[in-house]
Amino acid sequence: MTDLYIQMVIALAGVVGLIFIIGFILKKKQLKPGIINVVSYQPFGARKAIVALRIGKEILLVGITPTDLKLLKTYHEKDLEADTVRDLNDKLVRLKNIKETLYESK
Repeated sequence: MTDLYIQMVIALAGVVGLIFIIGFILKKKQLKPGIINVVSYQPFGARKAIVALRIGKEILLVGITPTDLKLLKTYHEKDLEADTVRDLNDKLVRLKNIKETLYESK
């Protein structure tokens, strides 16, 4: 009976290990750079968000709702400095904090 339990544990460990190995391989395959890269994503409630996408040398700021996608602003990579990107991220965080404050006050 003990042999049966040991055999079952070894088989289970093998299956779990195989799942981790396959997951690792698939994750590595997905890291190939594509045409569109997500620079930043900031959700604002259920299925609403602002996304910064890098397409070539441009960064597009896109607003996403359940029914629509809207281009909010286009930046050229050379126009954006590290400070500007940080300021943009700070503004997105402040917007999220305002949203949370509004929801808490209800």
